[in-house]
Amino acid sequence: MSQLGPSLKESSGGSKSELPWTKENLPKQLFINNEYVDSKNSKKLELYNPADGSQIATDVALAGDADVEAAVAAAEAAFPAWRKTTATFRRDCLSKLADLIEQHGKQLASLTRISLGAPFGSFGSFEVNMCAEGFRYFAGWTDKFAGESYPQDDGFMKIVRNEPLGVTAGIIPWNGPLGNIGMKAGPALATGNVFILKPSEKTPFSALALGTLIKQAGFPPGVFQIISGDGSTGAIIASHMKIRKVSFTGSTNTGRKIQEAAAKSNLKRVTLELGGKSPAVVFDDCNLDNAVSWCVNAITGNTGQVCFAASRVYVQEGIYEEFSRRYKAAMEERGKAVGHPEEEGTIMGPLVDKSQFERVSGFVERGRSQGTLLTGGGRVGDSGYYIQPTVFTNVPHDAEISRDEIFGPVSVLNSFKTEEEIIKKANDTTFGLMAGVFTQDINKAMRLATEFDSGMVGINCVSLCFLTAPFGGSKESGIGRENAINALRMFTETKTVMINLTY
Repeated sequence: MSQLGPSLKESSGGSKSELPWTKENLPKQLFINNEYVDSKNSKKLELYNPADGSQIATDVALAGDADVEAAVAAAEAAFPAWRKTTATFRRDCLSKLADLIEQHGKQLASLTRISLGAPFGSFGSFEVNMCAEGFRYFAGWTDKFAGESYPQDDGFMKIVRNEPLGVTAGIIPWNGPLGNIGMKAGPALATGNVFILKPSEKTPFSALALGTLIKQAGFPPGVFQIISGDGSTGAIIASHMKIRKVSFTGSTNTGRKIQEAAAKSNLKRVTLELGGKSPAVVFDDCNLDNAVSWCVNAITGNTGQVCFAASRVYVQEGIYEEFSRRYKAAMEERGKAVGHPEEEGTIMGPLVDKSQFERVSGFVERGRSQGTLLTGGGRVGDSGYYIQPTVFTNVPHDAEISRDEIFGPVSVLNSFKTEEEIIKKANDTTFGLMAGVFTQDINKAMRLATEFDSGMVGINCVSLCFLTAPFGGSKESGIGRENAINALRMFTETKTVMINLTY
């Protein structure tokens, strides 16, 4: 579902010492100032395995005010020297970290899998690779993010510099606990900022394990820190007076709270990558096999727990019946690959936890009265949080399952007649993250790409991202962009220097 680089390698050269962290020895402490330390907060996080509902841990650090203060103090102390390091030094630290993540990829993926339930073959390998490639990509930018200069014919030479903000933070979602790290920490560190990472309370282990690798990669103390916690920790970060930037990926409702806290505190900069209800529009003249394949993968990848999942599928009347037949068959075939994430051949694992399972199941049950159930709709097995890939048809445009983000393997399939009709339907949503159009008429494809009110549009593809191109949405899908040069701009302040040449 992404084009981020080669598939995960076993090793990228050099010796491969094992990480100290395993499923039997989970990382549970905070990583502050290049050391693992106990949290000062007496409250702890409880974690459960979504594959069977069993308890994993009850003693994972939950960072409170004092812990965030310690991380910010260490970051502030590290910033003056880090911002003055050479571009090649920062490049080498980021590149070494990328190599280490790749070398220890299977171990890191196993630490994600224990609380997310994502199989290695269909998601774990992809996510580790996305994280490593993110650091590697932004390492390449350290000496290439140029400023600007303007003509001096008025007697003044104008130079525009890109300067780091200072202490920055990233709050990452539970559905991408590794993949999002390179996209946030990479541009922050490459541009000379110091960075505090807060992983989700649901999937903290692989992120916490990176502390060991951060130290091995040569990052000075205080430059790159990791503090686990829940929403209360995120609120402290968002309202902290000395944190200059927060990059957040998660729900629209939480994004609103972060923006509000940022405005009420020190007007810190925010990047928000939020929810979606992405449409895939399939025309009569499409390559049908290609359209079906993309639409199925786009709603079942990571068990549908993806912000840009193609959860609304619109098919032109001329091929609607044939598409429906093939889409149903492909979803049912995918349903046969739902299983325990540790088992070979599993493509879809469980939903992340009990609350998410109950949320998605609630949408499915209510959906039975909002449309026609084409396939799925049931639980898989009697333990764990597994659910069948589910499709509803003939769903009114104003129905709940047509408008709300479900965040599970549940899609709505409807027909349409004309181009004008489908543009209106596709855009009639509060979200604007991703859209896809399937047609062999490039003129029509480009018309729709222009008309879609969406931050990203796929032509004969959908639900993917590239490190080399901006990622983000319009409307309630977010503010700002990640990846490419756009991410570097989000982590820097432009400074104009004016030189008087006439005195």
